[in-house]
Amino acid sequence: MNARAQSRSAARLAAVQALYQQEMEGTPLARLLKEFHDHRLGAIIEDIAFADAEVDFFDDVVSGVNARRAEIDDMIAAKLATGWTLDRLDRPQKQILRAGTYELLARKDVPVAAIIGEYVDVADAFYEKREKGFVNGLLDAIAKDVRG
Repeated sequence: MNARAQSRSAARLAAVQALYQQEMEGTPLARLLKEFHDHRLGAIIEDIAFADAEVDFFDDVVSGVNARRAEIDDMIAAKLATGWTLDRLDRPQKQILRAGTYELLARKDVPVAAIIGEYVDVADAFYEKREKGFVNGLLDAIAKDVRG
């Protein structure tokens, strides 16, 4: 994986973590971005080096999800099985789906397969195989709607 791809992967994982933190703590967007810029992106925490993330890409995903949350949530909810709601999804999983959906909607410069593959990889950091398949299937269904 080249340096830019690694940097984008790190940005996606950090974006999911930031969105999760925001949902749990209600952190205002500007403070959330500053905290991640100052203390998380490219940092070493508990002897774990966080890869340098592409900061502009991180900011775009986090800010974009924030700005379009209602639209994104409606798109995700429309693809859930009957009887399922967004509230039933695990919180990290919800953030993975939100970030992936945002990229599918707004980042036409990134190929669909790259977006889906990256967020399946992010899901791998949190979940077992079944959840990764769920993320893959749901983002694929949304991609068919928004990218044709």
